[in-house]
Amino acid sequence: MRKLIECVPNFSEGRNLSIIKQITDVIESVEGIKLLDVDPGAATNRTVVTFVGEPEPVLEAAILGMKKAKELIDMRKQKGAHPRFGATDVCPLVPVSNITMQETVEWAHKLAKRAGEALNYPIYCYENAAQKPERKNLANVRSGEYEGLQKKLRDPNWKPDFGPAIFVPETGATAISARDFLVAFNVNLNTTSTRRANAIAFDVRERGRVKREGNPLTGKIVLDKNGNQVMTPGSLKAVKAIGWFIEEYGIAQISMNLTNINITSVHEAFDAVNKSATSRGIRVTGSELVGVMPLNAILDAGKYFLRKQNRSVGVSNDELIKIAVKSMGLDDLKPFNPRENIIEYLLEDKNKKQLIDMNLSTFADETASESPAPGGGSIAAYVGALGVSLGTMVANLSSHKTGWDERWEEFSDYAEAGQEYKDKLLRLVDEDTNAFNKIMDAFKLPKGNSDEIAARTQAIEDASKYAIEVPFKVMETSLKSMDIIKAMAEIGNPNSVSDAGVGALCARTAVMGAFLNVKINASGLNDKAYVDNILFKGKAIEEKAQALENEILAITNQKISNS
Repeated sequence: MRKLIECVPNFSEGRNLSIIKQITDVIESVEGIKLLDVDPGAATNRTVVTFVGEPEPVLEAAILGMKKAKELIDMRKQKGAHPRFGATDVCPLVPVSNITMQETVEWAHKLAKRAGEALNYPIYCYENAAQKPERKNLANVRSGEYEGLQKKLRDPNWKPDFGPAIFVPETGATAISARDFLVAFNVNLNTTSTRRANAIAFDVRERGRVKREGNPLTGKIVLDKNGNQVMTPGSLKAVKAIGWFIEEYGIAQISMNLTNINITSVHEAFDAVNKSATSRGIRVTGSELVGVMPLNAILDAGKYFLRKQNRSVGVSNDELIKIAVKSMGLDDLKPFNPRENIIEYLLEDKNKKQLIDMNLSTFADETASESPAPGGGSIAAYVGALGVSLGTMVANLSSHKTGWDERWEEFSDYAEAGQEYKDKLLRLVDEDTNAFNKIMDAFKLPKGNSDEIAARTQAIEDASKYAIEVPFKVMETSLKSMDIIKAMAEIGNPNSVSDAGVGALCARTAVMGAFLNVKINASGLNDKAYVDNILFKGKAIEEKAQALENEILAITNQKISNS
């Protein structure tokens, strides 16, 4: 499960496409980075670049981009409509998947420290990465802009968080942050009226609408004691929205920026707009994603709409995406392609050969070939995936069984957990082969002098430990999955009890098969304490799996004989 963060540096150049290209070229040169978008603006003289990857490559790409901007952009000559105070004006990091905001803040601080040391100009931290309360707001950090930066740096209160408190005329300063993921999301209406669309936008957006005395449309605007307009907040937090007419499609839309999808999700925003539109006699006909979204955002939407139907959410990711797309009409205006609209899928190497992408015949043929991989470890992981898949199937059938309607959520929970175990085991199918390849690569290392021999020996030891840890994870995951299989044998749809029994046989086989791989890879290790510990734990898992298999088969056979 890779930790992914997005980086959105804003460079103070939006007119010279050659300069922009040179900056994005160095960003793309970093292995593991996916460039998602380059958005130059001539009037603002600013380019917003978006790329994504694992934290370390993202930081490397960000530093290279900032370094190239320092070389190519001269702030003494830069003018534009957008506020700015540096060649790389801002550089926020955004958590995408399998990483918390706090972790992202830590990476932002690492980036700021590296930038200050490597580039030798002032670096400030803002938003979630701010180290002082007054620096949380970017507007405060950037106040005075480039023209006021030299004076600002003489103020001890505005000493940079990293880098020197020195004015570098050509480069200025950079502000680095960690912020929440922003989703640009539009909802389509069966009207051409911008005024009515705006009324809906005001209903839902956090800022709401201007408060008026008496008639909400024509009444006198209410002012506070300072003469500022008083606002009536909308129904959604962390949402900016406006209504507009899209000539290309001949419809009005609610255009929204969801600035924190952990506070207001895509599906919650969609339903809120739908509720407001319906109350005004307007129908929502679909929606549109502008750009990309994290995988979890659309999976959560699929689960949300399934739960509204009292249906199990323990289905595959592909099915959850399909439900989300159809429920929100994400394909109303143009096709919704998960491979282009979901960040994690964009990062997949389309040329990489994966075992789990093969059909059944090809996988069997590959296993039966003269190649040593895939071997027993991959097969053990796949058998475990099949076992928990059978338990998950029983849970899903039980959640939809006639007469058991009130129990749908109970079985849905089992099915959802089963899907998680299945997905983990499927990932381990390929990871076991990767672990084997690591060992082979270690054995190919040179062994000429004493240093090379020591490095080779350590590499073999490390690779062997990894080749132990992968099948050990198969053992742990398959054992945990047996709790689901047992529950389905006990309380699931009785017509499918034999499926639970076969699932138990598969799960036990996965545990025992993976343990064989643990033992054979442990046999050559020098770290005997590690070996003794892993074999002790493995034996305990194997014994538990065998005991659970016996219990499940006893339940299964008893129910079959009574049927």
